[in-house]
Amino acid sequence: MKVEQIYTGCLAQGAYYITSNGEAAIIDPLRETLPYLDRLEKDGVKLKYIFETHFHADFVSGHIDLSKKTNAPIVYGATAKPEFEAIVAEDNQVFELGNVKIKVLHTPGHTMESSCFLLIDENGKETALFSGDTLFLGDVGRPDLAQKAANLTQEELAGLLYESLYNKILPLPDDVTVYPAHGAGSACGKNMMKETVDTLGNQKKINYALNQPNKEAFIKAVTDGLLPPPAYFGMNVAMNKKGYDSFDEVLTQGMKALSAEEFETIAESTGALILDTRSDKEFAKGFIPQSVNIGLNGDFAPWVGAMIVNVKQPILLVTDNGKEEEAVTRLSRVGFDNVLGHLAGGFETWEKAEKETDTVNRITPEQFASEVKIGESKIIDVRKESEYAAEHIEEAYSKPLAYINDWVKDINPQEHFYLHCAGGYRSMIAASILQARGYRNFTEVEGGFNAIAQTNVPKTDFVCQSKLINS
Repeated sequence: MKVEQIYTGCLAQGAYYITSNGEAAIIDPLRETLPYLDRLEKDGVKLKYIFETHFHADFVSGHIDLSKKTNAPIVYGATAKPEFEAIVAEDNQVFELGNVKIKVLHTPGHTMESSCFLLIDENGKETALFSGDTLFLGDVGRPDLAQKAANLTQEELAGLLYESLYNKILPLPDDVTVYPAHGAGSACGKNMMKETVDTLGNQKKINYALNQPNKEAFIKAVTDGLLPPPAYFGMNVAMNKKGYDSFDEVLTQGMKALSAEEFETIAESTGALILDTRSDKEFAKGFIPQSVNIGLNGDFAPWVGAMIVNVKQPILLVTDNGKEEEAVTRLSRVGFDNVLGHLAGGFETWEKAEKETDTVNRITPEQFASEVKIGESKIIDVRKESEYAAEHIEEAYSKPLAYINDWVKDINPQEHFYLHCAGGYRSMIAASILQARGYRNFTEVEGGFNAIAQTNVPKTDFVCQSKLINS
C-alpha cells in the first residue's frame, strides 16, 4: 500500500493517490489529468475509483475528465446529486482497493454531501482519514457555503458538522493519519495550520473546534469571524456538479498564439479582459493599457477568482515566454476556461509593434519614507485585515484587496494617495484595477510594508497575528 499527497500551494489543496496490489484510487484530483495518467502508467496500476469528498467551491476538480479517460467511476458520499454518472455511496459503504479498503463516512456540515474516506489497511487497521473539508489541521470546514442549497442557516449547518465530527471522527483511533483537502491559505477555513499532515490524536489536543464543551459552544466558535466567501465559489460548485468542457479543449484554445494585431482586434471585438501574469516588477515598467496584473509567482488562481469572479469572462493572456501553458492550466483549475489565446512573444511583441503602452507610478520604500507626511498624506493598505491589525503605518487606511469593488467607489480621484501591500504583489493587482477604471492619482510603493518597515516611517506596535485570529 502507498499513499501520496499531491499538494498544490497556489490553491492550498491536497489531492491523494493511493495504490495497492495493482489498483489505484485518486481523491479530489485537480483539473489537469495528464500528471495522474502518467503516474498510473509509470506505476503500472489501474485506476479503480475517483473519490470526491464533496462538490468543491474553490477549484474545479478533474474527476469528469479523469473518469472519461480511465473508465474509473466517480464516487460521492450520501445525498450527492451530480448531473453525470457517478456512484453515490451509502454511509459506511466499503470499497475494496487491492488489499486495502476505503470506507465512506458521510459527514455533512460543510456541505450536505461532504464525506470523509477512511483507509483500512491489509490487516484491517484503520490507518488514514482523507477528511476533505470536514476536518482541517487546526480548523474545520466553514459551515456557511451551502446555506442556500441546503435551505439551512450557517448555525444549522454548523450543528450538523458538530454531529459529524464528534460522532464519526473523534471516536477513531488517535494514530489515524489525517489528510485534509486544504491547508493554510485556503478560503475554505479560517484558522488552518501550515502543516498538511497530522495525527488525529494531535488534532484532538490542539484543534479549537474539537475542544468545545458542547454543541452550542462549537457552533459559536466555528461561525465566529467568518469572512465572506469569494464570489466565484458558487460557479465552481456548479461546474463540479453539472460538468464542464474538456481540459484538453480549454488548453488548446488558450495556447492559440496571437500577433499584436490579432490580439488587439480580439480584445476590442470581444471585450476580453487582458490578464498580464508577469511579475509586479515587470508589469510596473510597462503593460498594455487596461490590463489587469495577477502574477503567476503568487496565489494566482485564488486571486483571479476573487478579482474577475465570472468564470465565463473572455480572457486574453500576456505571459512571460514559456509560461503560457502554466497560466491556462492554473486558470482552468478555478473554472476560467474562456481563454481566447495569448500574445505570442509576450509584452515585447506589443512594444515592437509600437502599440500604446502604460506604466504604474511606483516608487521605492526609501522615496516613500522621504516624501510621505503622516497625518497629511493618504495611505491605503490593501493587506488583509489581520495583517493590518498586527502592524501598520500610522494613519494608514485598511482597504483589503479582496474588497476593492466595494471601496473603489469611495476614492476621490482628485486626492492623491499612496498604495501598498506586504510585498508588492497585491498592491500591483490593485494598481492595475484602479488604472483600468480610470483612477491614476496614486503612487504604489515597491516592496510593500515589508520594505517600508525597514525605513523610519512611523508604525504601530506589532501584535502576533495568531493571537488576533484566536482571540
